[in-house]
Amino acid sequence: MASRPRAHPSPLPFLLLVAAVGLGASGCRNLRPDLGPERTLEAGVPEAFGSTSPKAPSLTWDFGDGTPPQTVPGVRHAWATAGRYTVRALDGDKELARVVLTVVPRPVLRAVPEDAQTVLWVPRLRGNLEGLVDFYGRLVGKGNVRQTLADTPLVPLLLRSLRPGPSEVDPEEGFGFFLLPDFDGVVALLGVTDSRAALAAVARELRDAGHRVLPREDGSARVEPVDGGNAMLLFADRGYVYLAVPDSPDAPEPGEPVKALAVAESPDVELVRRQVEALSGPGISENALLAELRGKVRDGSVFLFSAPPVPEAEKEDMPVRGFFGALAVQADQAELDGFLSSSRPLLGGARGPASRLLGRAAVGPVAAAQLSVPPEELARLVFGSPESPRRQRTLERWRAQGLDAEPLLKALRGDVAMLVYFDAAAFFRGFIRDRRPAPKGTVVMEAGLTAVQPVQQLIQKQLQDNGLVFQKEAQGDTTRFRTRLMEQPVSLSLTPERATLEAGEVLTGRELGDVGATLRTRFGAEAFGPGHLSLMVDMGRLRSDLAEVRSVPGVGTGELLASQLFVTALLEKFTPFEYGFLDFSPVDGGGRLQGRVVLRER
Repeated sequence: MASRPRAHPSPLPFLLLVAAVGLGASGCRNLRPDLGPERTLEAGVPEAFGSTSPKAPSLTWDFGDGTPPQTVPGVRHAWATAGRYTVRALDGDKELARVVLTVVPRPVLRAVPEDAQTVLWVPRLRGNLEGLVDFYGRLVGKGNVRQTLADTPLVPLLLRSLRPGPSEVDPEEGFGFFLLPDFDGVVALLGVTDSRAALAAVARELRDAGHRVLPREDGSARVEPVDGGNAMLLFADRGYVYLAVPDSPDAPEPGEPVKALAVAESPDVELVRRQVEALSGPGISENALLAELRGKVRDGSVFLFSAPPVPEAEKEDMPVRGFFGALAVQADQAELDGFLSSSRPLLGGARGPASRLLGRAAVGPVAAAQLSVPPEELARLVFGSPESPRRQRTLERWRAQGLDAEPLLKALRGDVAMLVYFDAAAFFRGFIRDRRPAPKGTVVMEAGLTAVQPVQQLIQKQLQDNGLVFQKEAQGDTTRFRTRLMEQPVSLSLTPERATLEAGEVLTGRELGDVGATLRTRFGAEAFGPGHLSLMVDMGRLRSDLAEVRSVPGVGTGELLASQLFVTALLEKFTPFEYGFLDFSPVDGGGRLQGRVVLRER
């Protein structure tokens, strides 16, 4: 009988046994951990590597940033500063896997919750902060800027980062403030490289200011203000330090008993922390309205975005969707460019007329302002539509004070302008005689009228209610009221077409000209024109007026020259401000706001 062939045993069980023994002996270390592809991360945001299983073998993790390696199965690590880093998984000295990561600064807006209603921020400290501090210091004085900024949350730490040497602040990241809908207060945030060291530094600053800082086990701190207000909360999250500052309690009214100061923790500060720690994704950085408005505004050093919700009942009267503005700071000037977005044409798409006063007035004002808005549209914007409850409440309150506002609104044409002149000769005469500086000059205001009677009744009532002694004169179609206010003569003239007020020194000897055309040439082709709200203050003109005085009746030449030198030095010491300008006008889709502050050349 033929023998049956012997079946050869399968090698598979043997190979599986060998593999199992080998893997057990090595603790699975020959398995290459998956570190993922090369990718980009944000500074301060932790990244996970390895396994969270308790049975997984431990590996040594080298993060390539100089921090000590960690030997654990799985790990989370955040890189403090931007750069390229190689992460390695090691078994002893043997490298099992590596990956290269590109770490970029975390944008400040990605650290702000998406429902923030208002945000003011500097996107990057390096290149922006130095110019801002220098400009502000020149504008208000270095002593004043130190005092002002020292009282602002997180700013002392930020200012120290400008000094040479290491700092906890990340110069490539940002700084800012934001408001949340359910928090009555403001939140400050600052990008840092070492959260623990930064929290300690801020705590020291707060203690030095007199506040009581109570550290917590999780690294945050409760801050009890020195003035007994609501407690603040200091904490860190993903590369940013936050300080939530609740609004202070209202001060007692005069005559009310002063209650014992008791610091009670506001639940709002914990709400802020929960919202920040729950933040995922882009935060407010990809807000659709913010992205839309950024394209309408020039770049800058400081930015402001605000889009508070409007109650449904007020949306008809308040079509504004939000505002975005940028402030660009250079060596000796700062320029503001902003856009106010609206769901329908602002002011009903109507423009007020240009001021007649600006068309022919004394040249050389040190300040000028114009409001060119149809009165009803302005009232609708400020007080609500004619039938709205808000408008009715306002009118009833005015009627209770004896003022019927409806006829007055209809009596105004929609152009109001003001010019301010400095009288240098009168100033020096008073300065030398009284040994104290007192402003001298003239204020001229004019408003166009469609009816004179309601305005005349209002003026006469206000003069009588305030107990002012006045004279009333009538000549032809002109009615003139004369009185004195703050030791200055005041004259108010009414004609069927305009109301004109002059207060202060009498304007004599000044050349007349088209002041509006001069202002438009200087500040923009449409500034101080129809439909514009424009404002200008010119300290350079004031300095020029002071320097041009050659003689003052009753004052010796030497005494006048000494006074000029003293006053000029005083002005130079207190402010290098040359001129400032602000203009707002309705445009398609909303309104544009532009402004400029210029300092004297160094």
